[in-house]
Amino acid sequence: MRIDLNADLGESWPRWESGEDLALLALVTSANVCCGAYAGDADLMRATCEAAVSRGTSIGAQVGYPDRDNFGRLHLEMPPDELTGELLSQILLLDEIARSVGGTVSYVKPHGALYNAIVDDDVQAQAVVDALQGLAAPLPLLGLPGSVSLSIAEASGIPIVREGFADRAYTSDGRLVPRGEPGAVIDDPVAVAAQAVRLMDSVSSVCVHSDSPGAVELARAVRVALEAAGAELMSVGP
Repeated sequence: MRIDLNADLGESWPRWESGEDLALLALVTSANVCCGAYAGDADLMRATCEAAVSRGTSIGAQVGYPDRDNFGRLHLEMPPDELTGELLSQILLLDEIARSVGGTVSYVKPHGALYNAIVDDDVQAQAVVDALQGLAAPLPLLGLPGSVSLSIAEASGIPIVREGFADRAYTSDGRLVPRGEPGAVIDDPVAVAAQAVRLMDSVSSVCVHSDSPGAVELARAVRVALEAAGAELMSVGP
């Protein structure tokens, strides 16, 4: 069984300078690089892409609401055409930077509140898909299994990647428990690794958040557990 291991990177200069992002890049197969809208900046995007290219790690565009004050984790009502244009700009900026260091953007993953919104919100989900269709060649879309965004993307001929979260709790209907609720973030390496293995049958990519407590240890535990369960780790991309 082939499966991808991804993490959100390029979101914080302190985390980059601490070496945590680089340590994660040594463990994951795909890097969701923040496109500067909710965090990060062009210089951090370039440093992250350069490091990913040197390690052979796939680069994904982590797009989100343009809301740095709330780290993209607060839902925003945006006109669909405005949201589409914003996301398309983010993807194109990252691709330009990635190409400048010898890489390319291989997929798109919405971040935070946008990711959760397009599980059920038809209008914003369509806006995300419209951004992908605005590219010269549509990129694969990562998303939660059963989400409206993946259904619309698939119906539009866009490749989709069903994603699971090793470090997040789920509701009974397969949604993510809101971050504000107790137990929403899982930080025990044993529990996180076990959840990653359980997810193998239903997803093609597993995420560990870089801002979760002990993220490097969690990612290492997940990688070891997936490989022990017989998975071949392989990056996302065309």
